[in-house]
Amino acid sequence: MSCSISESFRVASPIESVQDYPRPPALERVTARLRVLHQDRVIADTTDGWRVLETHHAPTYYIPPHDVMMTTLSRSTRTSFCEWKGCAVYFDLGAVRNAAWAYPEPTDRFTGIRDMLAFYAGAVDSCFVGDEQVIPQPGDFYGGWVTANLEGIVKGGPGTRGW
Repeated sequence: MSCSISESFRVASPIESVQDYPRPPALERVTARLRVLHQDRVIADTTDGWRVLETHHAPTYYIPPHDVMMTTLSRSTRTSFCEWKGCAVYFDLGAVRNAAWAYPEPTDRFTGIRDMLAFYAGAVDSCFVGDEQVIPQPGDFYGGWVTANLEGIVKGGPGTRGW
C-alpha cells in the first residue's frame, strides 16, 4: 500500500511533491519546531533541525543531540549504510529497539547532520513538525515524517522499496 495525501488534510504550509525531491538527496535547514514525545516525556525539541529530501521519500528530520534527552537513549548494535550519507548507528529508546539513528561520520555532502538524531515516527508516541503531528513513512525501513503538505506517492509500502 502506498501513502498518498488527500486534499482534506491540507495545511497552510507550501505544497511539496515528493516526486520533485532530488536524487541524490538535498539537505536543508529547518526552522520549524521539531518535537518527539514518548511515554509522557519530551524526548527531543528543537528549532535548529535539518531535513533530507529524496525522491519519493517523506522528509527525514534530524535533531541536534543537545536538543535530545540523550539519557533516554542507548546505543544499539544495529548499523546500516546509505549510499548518500554513509554509515548509520542506531539507538534504543528504553524497550523500543532502534527508535533513532545518526551518522557519526557522514559523507562530505551531509556533514550538516553529523551526530544529529533522526527518529522513526512509528517507534515513538508522536512526532511534530510545528504544531502538526506527523504520520510515519510507510514500511519499516525508511524514517521519513509525512506531513499534510506533501503530495505524491511516498515509498515504503509493499512493492516500493526498490524505487
